Amino acid sequence: MIIPNGYELIDHTADMGIRVWGENQKVLFVNAGQAMFDLITDKKMVEAKNTEQVKVTGNDIIDLLINWLRELLFLWTGKERLVHSVYIESLSDTEIIGRVMVEPFDSNRHVIRQELKAVTYHQAEVKPVSDGWVAEVIFDV
Repeated sequence: MIIPNGYELIDHTADMGIRVWGENQKVLFVNAGQAMFDLITDKKMVEAKNTEQVKVTGNDIIDLLINWLRELLFLWTGKERLVHSVYIESLSDTEIIGRVMVEPFDSNRHVIRQELKAVTYHQAEVKPVSDGWVAEVIFDV
């Protein structure tokens, strides 16, 4: 099933995955963060109430994407913040600094669609394609 905004769900036995694309790496990382939170909740119900700065490092671009998504997932699992939107301030092959607009979870307003336990390295890939970049990530559910 193709979903607007630069990603689609991919089939994976017992887990859930996304294929994400963007015209450059910054857009790819934004779309990956947005896609993950689209899986977790109905983002139309999430407001941009607070800003969190997120700085993550990685050994390479795949490690960086996994660590980025893990840090964003921690905003939910560790701080009960739902992500409204994601902005990348700087990105290299080993470091990303972003700004994330979040709202504290409110059980009266927010519905949790899917609990994601972890972002995995299983079959993870990030690669350039003719019109930009594409990545695949599997989540443990």
